[in-house]
Amino acid sequence: MVYIGRVKTPLGIFIIASNEKGIIKLSLPGERETDFLGELERLYGKLYILDEDDLYSPINKRLKEELLEYLGGRRKNFTVPLDLKGTTFQKRVWDELLKIPYGKVKSYGQIARELGKPGAARAVGLANNRNPVPILVPCHRVVGSDGSLVGYGGGLEFKKFLLKLEGVRFSGERCIMEY
Repeated sequence: MVYIGRVKTPLGIFIIASNEKGIIKLSLPGERETDFLGELERLYGKLYILDEDDLYSPINKRLKEELLEYLGGRRKNFTVPLDLKGTTFQKRVWDELLKIPYGKVKSYGQIARELGKPGAARAVGLANNRNPVPILVPCHRVVGSDGSLVGYGGGLEFKKFLLKLEGVRFSGERCIMEY
């Protein structure tokens, strides 16, 4: 069973999907709900409940609270459990993303080297793109080798907003790489 909830924020609506084990998918504001539900049905089938009142999923309720705290600058780490589907390589990349501290950035190449695959920066980018729970698995903390903001499902302005929220410093349009 998959439980669907929504979080209304000043930035827009986030859609949450969870099962009994954890969060399985999180949309960013602006993502079409039909696309979100279509991807869930492709991965999990049509067994879902719209959980508008948090009656069924305490995990969704907890994420709603944590997400609002994060966007309000009062939370640096998420504690909700995750239950992510992906390839072995994708999961390895996502595990590396979880190690990037709040307020810091790494390049795709740095992550590839940390995985022992120094030539796999593009593959890291593709895994980043398939991250089902942006913000929770902080793919916004991955930038180009020169600090440039490259690629983000929510758009580069939203990525820049998240990084500035976390205190990442910029020089023009590039992050200052301090990690």
